[in-house]
Amino acid sequence: MSDVTLQNFETEVIDASRQAPVLVDFWAPWCGPCRTLGPMLERLEAEADGQWKLVKVNVDENQELAAHFGVRSIPHVVAIADGQAVDQFIGVLPESGLREFLGRLASQPAPTALQDAQQLAAEGDRTGAEAKFAEAIALDPEHADTARLAYIAFLLDGNDIDAARTQFEALSPNAEQQDACAALRTRMEAMENVSGLPDEDTLTGRIAANPRDLSARLDLARVLIARQQYEPALEQLLEIVRADRTFEDDIGRKTMLSVFEMLADRPDAVSRWRRQLSTSLN
Repeated sequence: MSDVTLQNFETEVIDASRQAPVLVDFWAPWCGPCRTLGPMLERLEAEADGQWKLVKVNVDENQELAAHFGVRSIPHVVAIADGQAVDQFIGVLPESGLREFLGRLASQPAPTALQDAQQLAAEGDRTGAEAKFAEAIALDPEHADTARLAYIAFLLDGNDIDAARTQFEALSPNAEQQDACAALRTRMEAMENVSGLPDEDTLTGRIAANPRDLSARLDLARVLIARQQYEPALEQLLEIVRADRTFEDDIGRKTMLSVFEMLADRPDAVSRWRRQLSTSLN
């Protein structure tokens, strides 16, 4: 068990979860139920002998991390596997419930196939990765949206927009409630539209000549999103928010929220930009 802050979250949780699942226990010293749950989790971690890792986040000292994961009540435990939140529970479970939760995390075949797919993609084996993505989707149809969304991101990385759109059409209606779905849709639409947009130099010149050319800023943000240059895109979107919240139905703020999800594995960056957005809204 180790204590985690915003500064080491990416290393201790996101990176570590690519080797074994990580349980993030959001707690506080004043929380009575937390003092009940914590020792049980620590004992089960010792018993697991490296099959999964436990980390603790003090919500009083790490409010930005708590907000990033939507923590409103503690104890709140989030399971991270291969860099993504895959399960969670709130409150104190009995030991039998904890073992069931951990067993579900360890035994599901789909996350393993999904992890294999993402590993193959990272190694540049796109053919092998595609086969594993298909396996992950087929192995667990009830939770296929998670694997399908990861597959869509893979397809967009390969600039296969038509295939990505086909996978979007196969998502269940429930997928629309996931932030990752909106983020990927924003990215796909940016990639689809980028060929019809002016080039970056033209857009930069328009902004230099007229900083209130919000259409140019939005188009430049879309160009940058299509290239996965998310922080420069956020700079343009933030300027739109500062200049005119009503521009295209508050599109600056709404698109920033989608980009935050694209940066979900970099909570430090998301936290920094959320603070700037919050300041601009006040």
